[in-house]
Amino acid sequence: MGLKEKTDFAGNFIEKLSICGLYPLYATGVEILQMNITRRCNLSCKHCHVQAGPGRTENMTRETMARCIRAAGDPGITTVDITGGAPEMNPDLEWLVVEMGKLDKRVLVRSNLVILLEEGFRHLPAVFAANGVEVVGSLPDYLGEGTERQRGRDVFGRAIEAIRLLNGLGYGKPGSGLVLDLVHNPVGAYLPGEQKHLETEYRRVLGGVHGVSFNGLFCLVNCPVGRYLDYLKNSGNLRDYLMSLEASFNPESAGRVMCRTTLSVGWDGSLYDCDFNQALNLEVSCSEKGKIGDIDLPVLAGREIRLGGHCLACTAGAGSSCQGSLTE
Repeated sequence: MGLKEKTDFAGNFIEKLSICGLYPLYATGVEILQMNITRRCNLSCKHCHVQAGPGRTENMTRETMARCIRAAGDPGITTVDITGGAPEMNPDLEWLVVEMGKLDKRVLVRSNLVILLEEGFRHLPAVFAANGVEVVGSLPDYLGEGTERQRGRDVFGRAIEAIRLLNGLGYGKPGSGLVLDLVHNPVGAYLPGEQKHLETEYRRVLGGVHGVSFNGLFCLVNCPVGRYLDYLKNSGNLRDYLMSLEASFNPESAGRVMCRTTLSVGWDGSLYDCDFNQALNLEVSCSEKGKIGDIDLPVLAGREIRLGGHCLACTAGAGSSCQGSLTE
């Protein structure tokens, strides 16, 4: 069953936005520049919306990165969010973070953590620390069983070891100025729990049992795109999951969705409203669908957002963004 079969979830989403005065949905600026610099990854996680893995070959070139750096110099952009795949697998990542660091912006790198222990990547935590990069580490569950159901055997223990390595550099430690945030997302066909409660549990188990620390927890709702969509279809849970997202629609979350202040750049420089639209090849709605640097940021800052049934994931309950819940 596709997203539009039996129930028009895209239509229902637009109707809900219309009722609360949010349709059409427009961007309100470009504050976050998110760069998806590779589809390569050392893991093949079951929830991955971009279907990253060891066999992918897409990599952002240094030329495209340079165009992103020029765009990031705009005073309205406060945050550069570097993701993948595993961004560490792009050979120009180190150059990118050094150059972005010169702009005095908030720079985040999203990591699956375990890659930081692999040959050829062990030096990167020190590079991140030297350039004040915030590390956003994916750890789907604070228990090993849950994480490994989603990411693979032995991943949890290696992730804890990587967090311990980052802690040794000062990440996640009070007063260090080096930020380590973790990301939770459910391992099944259900919505996550309340972010504050989950953060308390993560601290209790990771600190009390494993002796590691972090700054904050980002709680994400799984978006029905990519491998997670395949999982929902194969397990017979797609319709029920979409109905659960629709029933949990929150107008307050809808008004704060990340696409209103984010511009997502694909590995080839193409532009999207968010990483999920990027996975679906839904480029920005501007009449000239150019690449980064081809369209003026003021035009992109007021663009109409492209919507679909998958957008229900960002507006369910407390909402979901790449930096966690949107409401209390």
